[in-house]
Amino acid sequence: MQTGDRLIEPLFVWVYAFFVVGITMAFFASRTVRAGQLLGARLRAASPLTAAAAASASRVRDTAELAAAEAGPQQNKKEFAFAAITACVGAAAFFSAWGPGYSSQPVLLQEAPKGALDPNTWIHFKLEKIEQLSHNTKMLRFGFDDANAVSGLSVASCLLTRARIGNEGKDGKPNYVIRPYTPVTSPDVKGYFDLVVKIYPEGKMTQHMAKLGVGDTLEVKGPLPKIPYSPNMKRHIGMVAGGTGITPMFQVIDAILSNESDMTQISLVYANVSPDDILLKKTLDDLAASHPNFKVFYVVNNPTANWKGGVGFTTYDTIVKALPPPSDDTLILVCGPPGMMKAISGDKESPKNQGELTGLLKSAGYSEHQVFKF
Repeated sequence: MQTGDRLIEPLFVWVYAFFVVGITMAFFASRTVRAGQLLGARLRAASPLTAAAAASASRVRDTAELAAAEAGPQQNKKEFAFAAITACVGAAAFFSAWGPGYSSQPVLLQEAPKGALDPNTWIHFKLEKIEQLSHNTKMLRFGFDDANAVSGLSVASCLLTRARIGNEGKDGKPNYVIRPYTPVTSPDVKGYFDLVVKIYPEGKMTQHMAKLGVGDTLEVKGPLPKIPYSPNMKRHIGMVAGGTGITPMFQVIDAILSNESDMTQISLVYANVSPDDILLKKTLDDLAASHPNFKVFYVVNNPTANWKGGVGFTTYDTIVKALPPPSDDTLILVCGPPGMMKAISGDKESPKNQGELTGLLKSAGYSEHQVFKF
């Protein structure tokens, strides 16, 4: 029984109980009046002495017995049966709600899991697992102190990572490098989050992460909301991703495909240098094979001999063929390295300013409100 039902049920039982008691009392009252009328008529017909004696006797007689005697045995049985059944029904209803199985304590709904992240505080999370995804990419798993906690991320949002790099500055404060990352784990996963990290030779944060070992910690703060997603908010979502730009796309893809009531169509164009650089390829292929509303198109600059996907850069023809056409019921998401962003949609001016829409998406007829740049 839900909490709301438990609060309503006792009220219903009390109303029903009062109704039953009222009907029963009215029934016996009517029988008493009838008995009194019959008795009065007989007394008026008798002598004063007889009337006085009868009146005295009536004070020690049960009114219910008099009513039963005047009604006759058959009528008495029927009316008694009616009263008994009514009383039993009322008692059964009362007992079912207030009997041994009833608790006066309110039924508490299960609380939502606690979020491990804090948008205002840097928190150290311990590295629990390292998985090599490609020659230059790792998946790092960071655990929570509370195994039942979730990250607290929403779709779509990211987190910030911070590492102390180099010596202190002239003001005596430590030098930090801060970079955003999007976990590839669902927001509902308890106990940890996974980051996909591509190691760049000149990347200060990625070089720091590459040196982390199991048991080391990383400072994290978040979440930072990007674009709020709700099921079926658009009929068709197109995506253009490059390299690690797949991570925010995967967050949205996972949210849609894990929700059976979300009918959103997804078309992903994923560009990389070579087939070996395609991150999460097996996962993406498995999702596409099992979900007819998800299509993925790969493009690489340096194909292998048996490569069957697109070759070269993402072109206007690829955009037109692979993505949904411009529409108010269409949304295009873009994330990738600066060169790709400039060619596809134009750069963002700042984290809070999407900037002007340019590039291939502008040429293909999309408007600024139909495109979001991560």
